[in-house]
Amino acid sequence: MLRAVSELTRDLTPAKPRVYWTDLLLSCAIGYGAMALAMIVATPWVVALAIAVAILALYRAGSFIHELTHIKHSSVPGFRLGWNLLVGVPQLVPSFMYEGVHSLHHARTRYGTAEDPEYLPLALMKPWTVPVFVLVSALAPVALFFRFGILTPLSALFPSVRAVVVAKYSALAINPAFRRRAPEGELARQWRWQAAGASIWAISLIGLTAAGIIPIKALLIFIGIASGVMVINQIRTLVAHLWENDGDAISTTAQYLDSVNVPPPGLLPLLWAPVGLRYHALHHLLPGLPYHALAEAHRRLVSALGADSLYHQANYRSLIGLVVRLIGGSVRRGAA
Repeated sequence: MLRAVSELTRDLTPAKPRVYWTDLLLSCAIGYGAMALAMIVATPWVVALAIAVAILALYRAGSFIHELTHIKHSSVPGFRLGWNLLVGVPQLVPSFMYEGVHSLHHARTRYGTAEDPEYLPLALMKPWTVPVFVLVSALAPVALFFRFGILTPLSALFPSVRAVVVAKYSALAINPAFRRRAPEGELARQWRWQAAGASIWAISLIGLTAAGIIPIKALLIFIGIASGVMVINQIRTLVAHLWENDGDAISTTAQYLDSVNVPPPGLLPLLWAPVGLRYHALHHLLPGLPYHALAEAHRRLVSALGADSLYHQANYRSLIGLVVRLIGGSVRRGAA
């Protein structure tokens, strides 16, 4: 299977800058346009609809942070800068929070272990862990305001605070035991300007709202939309893997089988697993493949590999079925 995956997709590796930029700019235009509409209209159903559209569009725009960790930046010139200016800094999730972190999740000897920042054995944990895992994400925007509005200025003044902030509060990770190392080289330079920009933005929003220049309704809508984005992403994370590894290092094939594809014909994954995330298991086999090539790669592999191939075992039909499987498994283990 691994040999076939490599051979059948070799020509799909080049990233297409036009696709990246068009997708990002349209997502941002729709998302911020809908957010502005929600802030200025008074009709409840229009506000609700605008908020829903803004959440889905900005969730798609935000999902490009995943691509930033894998593509060669020279292949899509200026995309990291553009994404941070359009999404990362305004949404208080600059790319340094993910770059240098997500790559550890793909390290063969780290996946599913205590050193993996993006893995928790949820299927092996208590049943109440799953709803708490999702509910906590709703508070993430408030935590990000605190991180960049309060902790970033303090860390600039006090080295001891900076050490704690870097280690504990500078990664989009789900493993609470993960501790991040201080950045070096180009990442350190990116970190500084992104953190400064996010800090200025957070302080400005809070200050302008306190001064009455920004209506409190507008800030609450902004936070509500950001919270909605985080919750959808957390639900998507909930079904990105089966979460059945107990902490030991496992093979590439085992990592693939612990990961999830939700391929066509289903249409809803286009909303909750955008930018190629519906092919998450395939992505673990080909982490350098651009998101716009994953659908074609999957089509080729399904066509070329027989029904007895391991490739088909990581393909699932729906989000609901995966959530039921996860919760059911944790309940059965809890009752055992």
